[in-house]
Amino acid sequence: MRERGVEPDECYTLGPRHDRMRPDIAIEVVWTSGGIDKLDVYRGLDVPEVWFWRDGSIEIWVLEAERYQRRAHSSVLVDRDVVRLAEFVTVEGHSAAQRRYVDVLRAGR
Repeated sequence: MRERGVEPDECYTLGPRHDRMRPDIAIEVVWTSGGIDKLDVYRGLDVPEVWFWRDGSIEIWVLEAERYQRRAHSSVLVDRDVVRLAEFVTVEGHSAAQRRYVDVLRAGR
């Protein structure tokens, strides 16, 4: 068996953490094109979802039947508006972005 490895820019495991060897979501920030096919590596690691931040938007790729399919919505965070979330990625300061996003969620906007 071939060994696989990749280091995402961010990754998240949702729910109970015991016996979890892989994240539920891996996030990649794309600054240039080219390089290795990260989706192929993530597929081998059985990561359910990979998000790419590219040109001011988030691309969602969901693993289905051993292939990644591009989707408009997350299958892991089904109640999140990812298009709306992308608006907060460039807010100056992590804490400020988080507070503003939480305010929007609470207001139902």
